[in-house]
Amino acid sequence: MSRRGKAYLIGAGPGDVELLTLKAVRCLRHADVVLIDDLANPEVLQFVPPDAEVIPVGKRGGGASTAQADIERRMLDEALAGRCVARVKGGDPFVFGRGGEEMQALLAAGIEVEVVNGITAGLAVPATLGIPLTHRDHVHGAMFVSGHTHKGDGPDWHLLARSGMTLVIYMGMTNLSHISAQLQRAMPPDTPAAAIQDGTRPEQRQVVTTLARIADDVAAAGLGSPALLVIGPTVGLARHLPGRSRASTQT
Repeated sequence: MSRRGKAYLIGAGPGDVELLTLKAVRCLRHADVVLIDDLANPEVLQFVPPDAEVIPVGKRGGGASTAQADIERRMLDEALAGRCVARVKGGDPFVFGRGGEEMQALLAAGIEVEVVNGITAGLAVPATLGIPLTHRDHVHGAMFVSGHTHKGDGPDWHLLARSGMTLVIYMGMTNLSHISAQLQRAMPPDTPAAAIQDGTRPEQRQVVTTLARIADDVAAAGLGSPALLVIGPTVGLARHLPGRSRASTQT
């Protein structure tokens, strides 16, 4: 009976390679084959054995992407051949990373899977501007949501607006005008809001403004994906830290 390999679902963090976990580094060093997303910093490949096969599997909204079914099929083929597979994703594999789908496919084929959590953008990116997601004087919780879904619908923005939580919105740039309009049905238009592109990377750019103005200000600044939206009172605490102020707009 042939030996089956193992698969690691590894979160590479939001972009800054120094935010990669020690566990991720250890697991990468065991890899025979690495499937890496576009949004993962390629600098993480310095921890991969020199003889490992590296396979780019693009996953970027609005651009060319490798089909999810093809990624899962390649992972299965490699693991069934007895190889150690490292599936490297930006952020955390279980936070809008399709890690759950890949885990199910691998387990169904009898492949051992280990999930290696990464620091998700929703935590790390606001921190680059000194934006706390919770603050006992302002807000008592945060909600992570996607700006669009696999089926093309969206969350109940009115309900989210009434939650009183900091809203951290992934993949929301395409629908930003709609999201802003929907949230203003239950949130004051002067609620602080931020859009942060390429968060934690040297090329990071951001707009810090209000809910009513965010769509126009983002367009004026020329920000695009990948970007994170943060909306709520604590965005008003934002500050530009050293190395994070260039190409930015704050109002």
